[in-house]
Amino acid sequence: MFNFKFYSPHLLLIFLPSALFASEPKPWQMDLQPPSGIIAETATDLHNFLLIVITLISLFVLGLLIYVCWRYRENSNKIASKTSHNTLIEILWTVIPVLILVVIAIPSFKLLYLQEADKEYDMVVKVTGAQWYWNYEYPDEKINFDSYMIEEDKITKTQKRLLDVDNPLIVPEGIKIKFLITGNDVMHSFFIPSLAVQVYSIAGRVNEVWTEIPNGPKTYYGQCNQICGVNHAYMPIVLKSVSKEDYKKWLKEAKTKFASANNNLKIVMNNEKKFKEIN
Repeated sequence: MFNFKFYSPHLLLIFLPSALFASEPKPWQMDLQPPSGIIAETATDLHNFLLIVITLISLFVLGLLIYVCWRYRENSNKIASKTSHNTLIEILWTVIPVLILVVIAIPSFKLLYLQEADKEYDMVVKVTGAQWYWNYEYPDEKINFDSYMIEEDKITKTQKRLLDVDNPLIVPEGIKIKFLITGNDVMHSFFIPSLAVQVYSIAGRVNEVWTEIPNGPKTYYGQCNQICGVNHAYMPIVLKSVSKEDYKKWLKEAKTKFASANNNLKIVMNNEKKFKEIN
């Protein structure tokens, strides 16, 4: 982990989590997390619409079963009906489901088009899943860093157990981001519920997805939801949106901080290479 004490304190607010400005799972939560951005809002609207449709269908089928059991019980039907076909009923149970599927298809296609259409974006972030942490790279800024879950014995009172990380993904508010997602080893899943982002990270393949970060500072929590090994439960995702001014300040310090870390890694690798060559 990196030590933050060597960096100026004006970014302290960026790294302080706030329950008022965070999208995270809640105890005994029954509904989806509040949606953020047009994709998440559209997906939530579709979910709520489908919930109404399936509830009505379930109630209709339940009512029909109860009616049939009562109406055609043995006591009132000593002689069973020999009817094998009913043209009207057969037409209805074919046409009505088709109409229901057409009604569902309209918002579904709208959401699919919104997710898959090649939208204009403001920045690109490359995400790499590894056992068991995330690596974030800003190609345009030439920086990258690893993000590990903070261990339980190092959690402070302001941090969330199993959710907070040492190096969150920092992005400016009010922008569209294109994520390039890949993997180093086994399959992982980059999943941020409030942003409706869920994409597999697969070694040797780059998946793309875009999302919208709404205006206003906020912290979005997610986790890998693809069973990827013994530490699957310990690779959370933290994305923090900050003001453009705070982002510029963070970026300036991050270029120094993570450049130093990368240089140290290169020195270690070069020393190992020289040691092997000498042997």
